[in-house]
Amino acid sequence: MSTSSTPSTPSEWRLLVLSLPASSATPRMRIWRALKTLGCGALRDGAYLLPRTAAGPFDALAEETIAEGGVAWLLDIQAPTAEEDALLRGLFARNKDYAEFIDGLRETRKTLPALSPQEITRLLRKSGRDYDALRGIDYFPNESSLDAEVYWADFRAGAALAISPDEPHAAPGQVRKRNFDAYQGKLWATRRHLWIDRVASAWLIRRFIDRTARFLWLPQPADCPDDALGFDFDGAAFTHIGEMVTFEVLLASFGLDQDAGLSRVAAMVHALDVGGDPVPEAAGFEAIMAGMRQRVSGDDELLMEMSSALDALHTHFNEQNQKKN
Repeated sequence: MSTSSTPSTPSEWRLLVLSLPASSATPRMRIWRALKTLGCGALRDGAYLLPRTAAGPFDALAEETIAEGGVAWLLDIQAPTAEEDALLRGLFARNKDYAEFIDGLRETRKTLPALSPQEITRLLRKSGRDYDALRGIDYFPNESSLDAEVYWADFRAGAALAISPDEPHAAPGQVRKRNFDAYQGKLWATRRHLWIDRVASAWLIRRFIDRTARFLWLPQPADCPDDALGFDFDGAAFTHIGEMVTFEVLLASFGLDQDAGLSRVAAMVHALDVGGDPVPEAAGFEAIMAGMRQRVSGDDELLMEMSSALDALHTHFNEQNQKKN
């Protein structure tokens, strides 16, 4: 959608007009910051505009103004013509904000190779908060918002590559069925600095495939010993096949894909690892994973902590499935 086009029907707006006593410096600053966070359009000093559908917070700000000894008016308005309505929409153009965000991503991406995984994770979280805040006040998305979405996806991909430079390429072929008995008490190996697919796959192995599994975290895939079962790197015994990530390949290999809870976990892992259909729980799991990586001392501790989260998700998904049926 482009803001350059004139809407055929003028929008509905809500106008907040307020005035505070000169002595109310602290409340004035607090209310101004709230208005800034909302991304209001300023008609003049003390007169702020929002699309009516997004103007719910105006009620609380008006009440706060009156409680602080000021005066406040709330007015529902509509521009008399589509052309004037387009001018009001122009107050909410985020083109400059998106351009600054994109420029920041470009500069930050240059620094990624020199940063540690923890530093990259912190950068991702901060940039993600900035992006979400900007989208939250983008009431009339246009080409600039689409450009930012593309750059943000590219930045995340670059960060993931910097964290895990040996991400596997999808291999051709079909999944081969495996016998549980032949995979007990094994040494399993994958790349160190675990992320979504690898931590979920290690959890799956220990919980459902090989309960006495031992794990080796590799500095490089080439360091995998001959007696270890590799997973989630090129040439590993279990890795990406076609559109399936390693977790999904393990599920299918051992016939675990009939478990409804595991299938839901697989959808979440797939979405976070390679994209695809959104999963509501994915963002929360990614945030927990990112935070946990900053807290723990190594991959053994990380797997232990994240296993609790995955156990809980598996139980939750199964309960949801039972309620549906």
